[in-house]
Amino acid sequence: MKSKLFAIVGLMSFLTWSCGTKSDNKVVTENAVMQQADGTLSLNMEKATCYNDDVNPSSNTAEWNVVVSKPGRFKVWLSSATKDTTDLSYMNSVKISLLDNQLEVDPACDKIVRNSNEVSYPYYRADSYMGSFYISEPGQYNIQVISEKVLPREAMNNISSGLDDTRLMSVILTPNTR
Repeated sequence: MKSKLFAIVGLMSFLTWSCGTKSDNKVVTENAVMQQADGTLSLNMEKATCYNDDVNPSSNTAEWNVVVSKPGRFKVWLSSATKDTTDLSYMNSVKISLLDNQLEVDPACDKIVRNSNEVSYPYYRADSYMGSFYISEPGQYNIQVISEKVLPREAMNNISSGLDDTRLMSVILTPNTR
């Protein structure tokens, strides 16, 4: 009986101590996307970990591990390469998740970026405003995008495949300024 009580008290002491001890937040995941000096987070599809579902492409997912050094409110933009600037032709809404927050929007051409070096003729870069996220503390976070436009690497590398007029290029988080 005494040994069981001693074991339980020891376990409780260890758990109390370990839960109160902060881990070293300086350890950064190898493929983490770092916040730029101006506070922007640029999440390119080439750097994402992608999961594709051949049966239900609307659940295709891209995920990034990001390091935020300057927290605050961020505007979230979805950047697409498109031939038709009037219709991005996303069949389903796009979901972007950070922690317990999720934005779900049908992308529209809110901003056309002319002469973008990220795309070449006949494509244009079209940015769609998705909403905003608030990040309260510096640290590492996971950001996910769920859309049928998250393509396998082979398809992403071949933009001229003719399969579609629009492809998802990146997610951009810009600091919200007053």
